[in-house]
Amino acid sequence: MSGQKMHADEIDIDGHLVGRLLAARFPQWADLALEPVPSAGTDNAIYRLGDGMAVRLPRYPAAAEQVDREQRWLPRLAPHLPLEIPAPLAMGSPADSYPWHWSVYRWLEGENASIERFADPYQAAIDLGQFVAALQHIDRAGGPASGRGLRLADRDGSARSAIRALRGLVDTHTAAAAWEASLEAPAWAAPPVWTHGDLLPTNLLVVQGRLNAVIDFGGVGMGDPACDLVAAWSVFSAGTRKVFRAALGVDNATWERGRGWALSQALIIVPYYRRTNPALVAVATRTIDEVLADHRATGAHGSAT
Repeated sequence: MSGQKMHADEIDIDGHLVGRLLAARFPQWADLALEPVPSAGTDNAIYRLGDGMAVRLPRYPAAAEQVDREQRWLPRLAPHLPLEIPAPLAMGSPADSYPWHWSVYRWLEGENASIERFADPYQAAIDLGQFVAALQHIDRAGGPASGRGLRLADRDGSARSAIRALRGLVDTHTAAAAWEASLEAPAWAAPPVWTHGDLLPTNLLVVQGRLNAVIDFGGVGMGDPACDLVAAWSVFSAGTRKVFRAALGVDNATWERGRGWALSQALIIVPYYRRTNPALVAVATRTIDEVLADHRATGAHGSAT
C-alpha cells in the first residue's frame, strides 16, 4: 500500500508510537517483536505483536468510534458463527499524543481471499453464505445500528458523483443503469438483522485453500442484510455467485439491493483511494466489472443471476 495518508484527518502512526503505547499500558508485552502488517484496510493501522497477537489502532476519528463496538460485541457473536472472527484480548487507552482507544487481538493466520486462493471456490461460496446466514440469525436484543446496513437510496448522491468522476475509466452508462435498477428494488421491510457491513476479499482470510476467518467488524450491527451480499460480486464470479445466493436463500429485491451496495461501494472507492490504496482499488475495479457484466446479462432481474 502507498505510504501516503488516505484520509485528510488521519494521524501519524508508526512502530515507535505503538511500542510506547504498549510499554505504558501493557508492559508485559513490551518486549515482544512488533512489526507492521501490510493491509488494504483503510480504518486501522495493524502491527503483529509476538507470534500470537495483533495491535489495531484507528487512523482517524470515525474509525476510533468502532473500537468499543468491536470490543463489546465480537465475544458475544463468536460462539454463534461457523468461521473464526477476531478475539479482543485487551483495550488500550489514549496516551503519548495518541488520542483514542485501541485494541490488542489474537492473531489470525491466513491470506486475503481471492478466487485463485480457494481450493474449491464453490465450497467457499457455501461457507461464506452459511456464515452470513448464521450472523443474521443471532439474537438481535440490544444490538447497535449497523454502520452500513442503511437505505440504499441514502447512497444515491455519492454513487452518482463517483460515476461522474469515473468517466473514461469505466462504462458509466451501464454503471448508471445498474445503479438505477438497484434503486428501484423494494426497501427492506422486515426487522433489521445482524450484518458485518464490509465483506470484501480483504476482510476474508484463507488457510490452505479454505475460507477460515472473517475480520474487520468495525461496522457490525443491525440493518438491511443486502449490505452483506457485496461478497457475491467482490469475491465470487458468476457460477459461485449462484451458490452463495442459494446458501442464503435471498429474495429478488434483497439481491438487487445487494448488487447496488456492491456497485456503489466500489464506485466510491476508486476515485477516493486511487492514489493511496492500489490494492483496494484493484478489488473495487474487479467488483465493478462483475456487477456490470452481471447487469448486462440479467438486466434488473435479480432472479436470473
